[in-house]
Amino acid sequence: MKPHSYSIVQRFLHWAVALLVFFNLLFPDGMNAWHRLIRHGQTPTAADVSSANIHAYVGIAILLLAILRLAMRWRTGVPAEPAGQPALLQLAARVAHLLLYALIFLMPISGIAAYYFGIDAAGSIHADIMKVVLWAVIAASLGRLSSTSISGQMFYVG
Repeated sequence: MKPHSYSIVQRFLHWAVALLVFFNLLFPDGMNAWHRLIRHGQTPTAADVSSANIHAYVGIAILLLAILRLAMRWRTGVPAEPAGQPALLQLAARVAHLLLYALIFLMPISGIAAYYFGIDAAGSIHADIMKVVLWAVIAASLGRLSSTSISGQMFYVG
């Protein structure tokens, strides 16, 4: 049987991941400054490294919380999708949801590959392509939430 709403733990994990994702999307400056210094052969200061580490640690936290979130999803289940939605909208929602989950995992993994293992291609994909796709999926998801009752399931306490 599907639950009526998301559990408190699921809602906490959802919003924790969402806030941390937005933090890293909106405040990548420390990592950008560190990368620019490294790319130009300069030595980052301790403050530069600390600032880059904040971005990296937030990314690692996103990855760990996303793993917990997925485990809770499999263990607890999720509420049924709203009835009466057009098939094309349901398909678009599923694709966007899968893409969002993929990005929530791939962004931190590619960031780890770039920052800790020096894989430049992973850093380029992480900072350029994936970031743009993530913003597009977020925008599309917010547009859908404003037109459906799904958002109520993430806020419902009962």
